[in-house]
Amino acid sequence: MNNNTNAALPTIVLVHGGFVDGSGWEDVFQILKKDGYPVSIVQNPTTSLADDVAVTKRVIAEQKGPVILVGHSYGGAVITEAGTHPNVSGLVYITAFAPDQGESVASLIKDPPAGAPVPPILPPTDGFLALDKAKFAASFAADVSPEKA
Repeated sequence: MNNNTNAALPTIVLVHGGFVDGSGWEDVFQILKKDGYPVSIVQNPTTSLADDVAVTKRVIAEQKGPVILVGHSYGGAVITEAGTHPNVSGLVYITAFAPDQGESVASLIKDPPAGAPVPPILPPTDGFLALDKAKFAASFAADVSPEKA
């Protein structure tokens, strides 16, 4: 890749949501790279919002020049917090949570309207949430092959 061509382009940093990992960004990564963008995918541990923000900020700090943060789902909460980093020039929310100060993802999904899709989150085990595996594909990956889901 010719770095001179990419000098004016910001680095795109992709942040995944909860219950998944960075591999969900594979197709987007390939499209952006083909278009000449420098791209990084954050592999958040999803152990806490604070941990995910810290990992995301480390990835941002490694980039040269301006960064556009892109978050999906829970990743929107992560980019809202990490977006205060001085290298961040923009935030993109893709079907993502964009909490105001004092809000959390939990508070935003607490009382869904009647008929709204609700993620199949199971009760916590040892302080960690999980999804009902039988309902995962339909809830989170209905647009990809069953093997990929």
